[in-house]
Amino acid sequence: MIRALYDWTISLARSRHALWALAFVAFIESSVFPIPPDVLMIPMILAAPHRAFVIAGVAMVASVAGGLAGYGIGWGLYETVGRPVLEFYGKTGAWETLQARFDEDPALVFWTIAFAGVTPFPYKVITIFSGAAALNLPLFIVTSILARGFRFFLVAALLWKFGAPIRDFIERRLGLMFTLFLVLLIGGFMAIRYL
Repeated sequence: MIRALYDWTISLARSRHALWALAFVAFIESSVFPIPPDVLMIPMILAAPHRAFVIAGVAMVASVAGGLAGYGIGWGLYETVGRPVLEFYGKTGAWETLQARFDEDPALVFWTIAFAGVTPFPYKVITIFSGAAALNLPLFIVTSILARGFRFFLVAALLWKFGAPIRDFIERRLGLMFTLFLVLLIGGFMAIRYL
């Protein structure tokens, strides 16, 4: 099923409605869809490098809007929609642990949303968790804009600058690089806080 969704998503990049398709995929990926918008973004940018930052902007805006939909699912439809989505990703057991950690350390909310917004960790899981826990909505929105903007504009900038040769790097290793970057960033803040 995932492979069929992946192939369908790639086929959208070739259509004349690719930008609308990207907006749709970025929106639903932030709340329920398993395929990230990068899969559509990469071939679109390679085909039209002069539109790289427009494409990244559309992905960011639609993704944050989808994140708000995920927040809404968690806030108002957790049992009927949110829980089944989290079960699909095997994340229902983490709910109680994450909620308790959010209560202990409010700064963790920012870092968790940022981590999920930038890395391959399913962002939709955090959007649903955030709504279910009724986390601070303005903080959720600002953090989502920063994280999703960083992710999509970095991909766009790399493709705009280096073109097709960077595609393999992005598709295979960028998630790891984002994760390492965030670990170093969080580690730095923790060192400053406790030293």
